[in-house]
Amino acid sequence: MRNFINRYKQNYIELLKLGIPIMIGQLGIIIVGFADNIMVGHHTSEELAAASFVNNLFNLPIMFGMGFSLGLTPLIGALVAKNHVAKAGQSLRYSLYTNFILSLCLILIMTVVYFNIEKMGQPEDLYPLIKPYYLVQLSGLVFIMLFNSFKQFADGIMDTRTSMFILLSGNVLNIIGNYILIFGHIGMPELGLLGAGISTLTSRISNLLLFIFIFFFTTRYSRFKKGFYHYKDKENTFSFLVKSGLPIALQMGMETGAFNLSVIMMGWFGSAALAAHQVVATFTTIGFMLYYGIGAATTILVSNAGGAGRYTDIKPIANAGFHIILTMSLFIALLMLFLREHIGYLFTDSDEVSHIVALLIIPTVVYQFGDGLQVAYANALRGVGDMKPMAVIAFISYFMISLPCGYLFGVIFDGGPMGIWWGFPLGLTTAGCLFYARFRYKTKSFDSVMAI
Repeated sequence: MRNFINRYKQNYIELLKLGIPIMIGQLGIIIVGFADNIMVGHHTSEELAAASFVNNLFNLPIMFGMGFSLGLTPLIGALVAKNHVAKAGQSLRYSLYTNFILSLCLILIMTVVYFNIEKMGQPEDLYPLIKPYYLVQLSGLVFIMLFNSFKQFADGIMDTRTSMFILLSGNVLNIIGNYILIFGHIGMPELGLLGAGISTLTSRISNLLLFIFIFFFTTRYSRFKKGFYHYKDKENTFSFLVKSGLPIALQMGMETGAFNLSVIMMGWFGSAALAAHQVVATFTTIGFMLYYGIGAATTILVSNAGGAGRYTDIKPIANAGFHIILTMSLFIALLMLFLREHIGYLFTDSDEVSHIVALLIIPTVVYQFGDGLQVAYANALRGVGDMKPMAVIAFISYFMISLPCGYLFGVIFDGGPMGIWWGFPLGLTTAGCLFYARFRYKTKSFDSVMAI
C-alpha cells in the first residue's frame, strides 16, 4: 500500500494543490444552495417546492453553458505549456464572444419554456411562486456564461485561487441578501422566494464585475492582455472552441437533463415529493462539486502534460484523480447514510418531506461510485482533447438507461419518488464505465506507469 501511494504521491500533491481551491469555491456554491433552501423552506414549504422546480429547470442551461465553457480549459492548458501566451489571451476573447452568443440562445429557449410552463403538470398553487422566480433566474444566464469564460481561463493557467476568492465573496453577498430579502429585514419588504432570486442575481453580477476588474485593471493577468486585444493567427480559434465545447456541453446537458426530467415526474407525486427531491439534490451536489474540483484539476494537468509532450504522465494523473475522487465518494456515501433520517429536517419542518428524503438517500448513496468514476474519466478525456464521443456516451447512459429505468421503477412499477431515483445509479455507473473504457482506448499507446 505504501509503495502504491508513493508511486502516485507527486500526482496527488499536484491535483490537490490545484483542486482544493476549486473545491472550496464549489463548496461555497453548495453552502449558498443550502442557505437558499433552508431559508426558503422555513419560510414556506410551497416556496421550497417552487424553487425545486425552477432551479432544476435552470440547471440544464447552466450546466450546458458550463460544459461549453470547459472546452477553453484544455486549450489554455496546452497553450501555456507551449508558452503561447498571446494566443491564450486571444482564446479568452473568443470564449467571451462564444459564451455571450450562447447565453442569448439559452435565454431565448428558456423564454419559450416560460410561456409553456403551465403545461408541465405541476400543482396549480405553485405557479404564482414559480413564474416571478423563473424570470429572475432567466436574467442571470448571461452573467453566468461570461463569468465562466474568465473562470475557465484562470483554471487553464493553473490560477484556481482567484476564482475561489471571487466565488466565496459572491456567496457571502448572496447569503446576506437572502436573509434580508426573504424575511424582510432592515426595512426591506418580505419577498420570500423572489427575494432569494434577486439576491442570487446580484451575486452573479458581482462575480462577473470582480473578475473583469481583476483581469483588466490589475497586473495579475497583464501578460495575457496584449494577446487579448491584438493577437491574430491563421487558425480559427472561434471554430475550435465551438467544436471542443459543444460535445462537453451536450454531455453535461444530457446528464442534467435526466435530473430535470425526473423533476417533472416527481411533481406528479405532489409538492412534498418535489420538495424532497430539491433537498436531496442540494445535498448530493456536495459530492458532485467536490468530485468536479479534482476532475477539473485532472483536465488542467492532463492538458498541460499533453501540450508539453509528457505523454507518459497522462495515465498516472488520471488514475490519481480517480483515487482521490473514490476516497471522497466513500466518505460522502457513509455520511449521507448515517444522516439520512435527519437531512430533511435541516431544510423543512415537514415530516412528510423528511420521510421522502430519507428514502431518496438510499439510491443516492449507491450512485456515488458511478458519479465519481464518470467525473474522473470524463475530465481526463477532456484533457486529451477527446470530446466528441462524450455526447454519445451521455445519451446512452442518461436517456436510454437512467430516465427510462426511473420511469419504469417509479411510475410503471409504482415505486414512487424512490423508484424514479433508482434510475440514477444505473445511468451514472454506465457513463463512468464507458468513459473509463474510452480513456483506456484513447491512451493505449501511452506507456502506463501502473493500473488502477
